[in-house]
Amino acid sequence: MSGERGHPSKKKQHQLYQPYTNRNIAKDPTSLEEEIKEIQFQLSDIFYFCRKGMETIMDDEVTKRFSAEELESWNLLSRTNYNFRYITLQVTVLCGLAGLIWYCFLLLLRIALALTGISLLVVGTTVAGYLLHTLPIDVIVLASDGYYATVGQMHGGIIGLIQRAMVKTCPHIWFERLEVKDRHLLAKRLTEQVQDISQLPILIFPEGICINNTSVMMFKKGSFEIGATVYPDAIKYDHQFGNGMMTCLLWAIICSMWYLPSMTRGADEDAVQFVNMVKSAIARQGELVDLLWDGGLKREKVKDMFKEEQQKLYRKMIVGNHEDRSRS
Repeated sequence: MSGERGHPSKKKQHQLYQPYTNRNIAKDPTSLEEEIKEIQFQLSDIFYFCRKGMETIMDDEVTKRFSAEELESWNLLSRTNYNFRYITLQVTVLCGLAGLIWYCFLLLLRIALALTGISLLVVGTTVAGYLLHTLPIDVIVLASDGYYATVGQMHGGIIGLIQRAMVKTCPHIWFERLEVKDRHLLAKRLTEQVQDISQLPILIFPEGICINNTSVMMFKKGSFEIGATVYPDAIKYDHQFGNGMMTCLLWAIICSMWYLPSMTRGADEDAVQFVNMVKSAIARQGELVDLLWDGGLKREKVKDMFKEEQQKLYRKMIVGNHEDRSRS
């Protein structure tokens, strides 16, 4: 189900994501030393940390990876923040007809479906937490070329029922990431299945969480410590028809998929170096933003070590400069 790459002139119209800007604020990737140039403490230094904190609240590098990216053009289903712009009479008539269809037919249909869905509230609330996942779509796209055994988090509800049914037909591996015992059993099962040539290839999503296909976040190193050969795949969704999300705003799923050369961990490489090399290759091929952030920050409290790191950097800059000046 590999999509077309498209005409070069059309691809130029799609601007790559800029990691330090958006419509609300503009951030420059400056360091602490560049912002605070004085070598002694000043009360005004607090404004730097306040500004950085507010910028992070408004537009951080992690949260935006889990929201549907706004389409560049209207696909007759979604809504955009762009005001009406007259292009041609044909386009205006088409938009008018689309509005009539939307509010006179589709709206009534959606209301009927909503009323029907109320009776299935228990089931709906169980599935609601998994509606914006790109993971099942990735599996479907990759399965169009071959069969794989997948590895993933065990869920409850309807998703869990599907997972249990899948295990009966294929040796998939489901685990609970919060259980340390499960993680050790996972590494053992991965090693056994990789060494058995009669088993299917294992499809791993090393980020451990589903994002919106705008970047590549930190890979978990556990799956790369078993010493197996890795065959990276890069997938880039075409947002012209919709986002790579399981929503009702999709006309079609069109994507470009690349099978990258196999990669093997070197004798002098540790798991972290190897996993970063694989991640960089995927991000470079798919023209995605390569981030060092862990996607798990979405559901976890920010660790104190991140705040302490900034405090130590500021202290080193202030106290260290005074010590160097006194020695000289």
